[in-house]
Amino acid sequence: MSERSKKKVILATRNQDKIVEMKDVLSGLDIDIITLDAFPQIPEVVEDGETLNANAGKKARLIQEATGITSIADDTGLEVDALSGEPGVYSSRFAGENATYINNNEKLLHELRDVPTEKRTARFRCVMAIAENSSMTLLEGTCHGVILEEMKGSNGFGYDPLFYVLQHKQTFAEMDLSLKNSISHRGKALRKVRQYFENNS
Repeated sequence: MSERSKKKVILATRNQDKIVEMKDVLSGLDIDIITLDAFPQIPEVVEDGETLNANAGKKARLIQEATGITSIADDTGLEVDALSGEPGVYSSRFAGENATYINNNEKLLHELRDVPTEKRTARFRCVMAIAENSSMTLLEGTCHGVILEEMKGSNGFGYDPLFYVLQHKQTFAEMDLSLKNSISHRGKALRKVRQYFENNS
């Protein structure tokens, strides 16, 4: 297939950290990946859904409708057992609407300050939504770990410095991108997205 006739697919996020991971897993597909940076006039989608599915689906659908291009959106949540599944759908704004990664990590550490190691279990869950024409496809990936008592590592983003994967004895922030994408929630969901396009291109 020529470059001109490749299917265009837009990543419905302006989060550059997510874009790096998405492009890494989806590289080599017979699609032309573009980002929202090409459409600066499109406003941010308000994530007011009560579930990851709702937010991912809303972002994908609104961006697809605004651009006319097949759209991929994700919503990701960190679900901590000792906090009854919080912060969950509110992960990116756990410490407030304009919270930084550091703000959110510090709040999580504060909330878990009296929780012993064996009860600091958690999972990352990622929902990818593909809006194409009138169809909507939702795909999910999950990764289990524990929340450390201090941040470790300088790679990654979000809660990566606190999310420790037992079988690899590292936090996400201590892993290189290749290893993280091979085991992470987003990597698992993106491989399902990749398979979708391999079957539907």
